[in-house]
Amino acid sequence: MTHNSDDRQINWLAKGRVGPLLVIVGETASGKSALALELAKRFNGEIICADSWTVRRELNIGTAKPSNEEIRVVQHHLLDVAGPDEDFTAAVFKRLALDAIEDIGSRGKLPIMVGGTGLYIDGVIYNFGFLPSGDRSARAQLNKLSIEELLDKIEKLGLDLGDVDIRNKRRLIRLIETNGAQPTRHELRPNTLIVGLKIEREELNRRIQKRVDLMFERGLESEVSELVDHYGWDCEGLKGVGYAQWQDYFMGAQSLAETRAKIIKATLDLAKRQRTWFKRNKSIHWITTPVNRTEVVDIVTTSLNN
Repeated sequence: MTHNSDDRQINWLAKGRVGPLLVIVGETASGKSALALELAKRFNGEIICADSWTVRRELNIGTAKPSNEEIRVVQHHLLDVAGPDEDFTAAVFKRLALDAIEDIGSRGKLPIMVGGTGLYIDGVIYNFGFLPSGDRSARAQLNKLSIEELLDKIEKLGLDLGDVDIRNKRRLIRLIETNGAQPTRHELRPNTLIVGLKIEREELNRRIQKRVDLMFERGLESEVSELVDHYGWDCEGLKGVGYAQWQDYFMGAQSLAETRAKIIKATLDLAKRQRTWFKRNKSIHWITTPVNRTEVVDIVTTSLNN
């Protein structure tokens, strides 16, 4: 199944008063999900998960998806909406998220979008005009190239890398497909409050190590093994943090301890990229962890009552 996107463009003013939207952002393991759950219970809300890996079915332990109990307490949207090997883009996320926001608001509840995938979040709240998907056969050919070969091709085409992560093969391919064009960005969605969690590096490191150890205890190795058996290492879902780092282990080229260390490092690298992305957004109201719950409740209450 391939998702199609209508890539809708919205004239917020033409729509009249836009319902409230609470957005919670921050680095992985910063406590976003726990805060979102608490605020959803307090403000009669439902959660929209803005994460490029939790959208995929069968990737459960390594993506730190909400527990069954958390899902029973508060309804979650955009979990498990794509298979491990399906195409899924930020444009598709935007369409599904806008549908969810409209649905939640129509039932008198507060939509709370939470996650660390900056492009997914900004695509919704800044009404990105995403570029069309590239030709599938051309993409297959580009996928065969190494990162070094892609960078060489980008240089020959005279394309500006800008802030593209040169270690991210998909981003490099997308830059070539669009000939360097970027999505259009509009004004911030009205009636939207963005809360960001700011966490000390030492505490973040401790939380990430604890989270990875818990994933190992819950059977991450078996989850990865089953995914590889069904889909192979070229599967899109197995390119994510917590999954890609297992390949050498299953090939007999690294130990379990080395695998753990690789996952922790990759997660810390991800957190750094998230931090860089969100720091550029001047509309985020930053909250230092440990979170002062009273302060956050006051901020949300004031915003929703305006």
